[in-house]
Amino acid sequence: MSNASTTFLCEARRSFHAALLSAVLRIDAAGIPTNADKDSRVSVAIAKGIIEILGKRDPGTRMAGQMAGNHFEIICKEYLDTIFPHLQHLRPGTWTISKGVGAGRLAIAQFDQYAHLAALDNAARSNPELAAALGSDYLIKPDVVIIRHPEMDATINSQEILVDETCARLTSLRKCNNTQPILHASISCKWTLRSDRAQNARSEGLNLVRNRKGRLPHIAVITGEPTPSRIASIALGTGDIDCVYHFALTELLSTVNTLGYADAEDLLHTMIDGKRLRDIADLPLDLII
Repeated sequence: MSNASTTFLCEARRSFHAALLSAVLRIDAAGIPTNADKDSRVSVAIAKGIIEILGKRDPGTRMAGQMAGNHFEIICKEYLDTIFPHLQHLRPGTWTISKGVGAGRLAIAQFDQYAHLAALDNAARSNPELAAALGSDYLIKPDVVIIRHPEMDATINSQEILVDETCARLTSLRKCNNTQPILHASISCKWTLRSDRAQNARSEGLNLVRNRKGRLPHIAVITGEPTPSRIASIALGTGDIDCVYHFALTELLSTVNTLGYADAEDLLHTMIDGKRLRDIADLPLDLII
């Protein structure tokens, strides 16, 4: 776009789209965008409109669903990795952004708020009745996580003496109290949305809410889904996720307006006005709240 802003976040957004266009966002040999449902005329039309606005229509092979999803996760992680160092003045700290939480059933237990789940799992293994009661609600595997590391007292006291050995002896932010990283944000990356994928993201969010001890992490979903009704399947409602972030919300709104899909446009505005749907450029700033 000729009048595109040159601010850092706008440039990062364009780089994010360029990475998607080079890897997963293509138009296949049949003329179907790779994030569209080929059996839905509306999905195909909207997805094509978004690609046209983004400015690239090169043909490409459609990746298998799992491979496309994996590439999407990597690109989302790299996008946040690029931006977070520029936000230190707004949210100082020692941060790590990671794709996933590692292997194993209880990788989530490496974080301070969920460390107790390891003991819970051990107890369930030796007690069938307890295992049946617990189910698998505590098995949580986020796609992308933002981790805050505990701080040395020297850092906490760098401006003035705030803590010593006599006070604040339980807070997880002090490294002398806690050596485990703190889960700051859990981000689910869904390249496209079908009913099962939306439900998985909701279930994971609810499990993060129910199973934590201490501060609740940010719980967000990033999606490349072009169809507003499918976005609504995860965005509407509250309690399980903070917000859904669309990879190209401005372009999505423009496309449904151009196509004359009034109902779809109304639904998008319902989600936006209701603080349930935002653009990918909003995500980094929301994550430092």
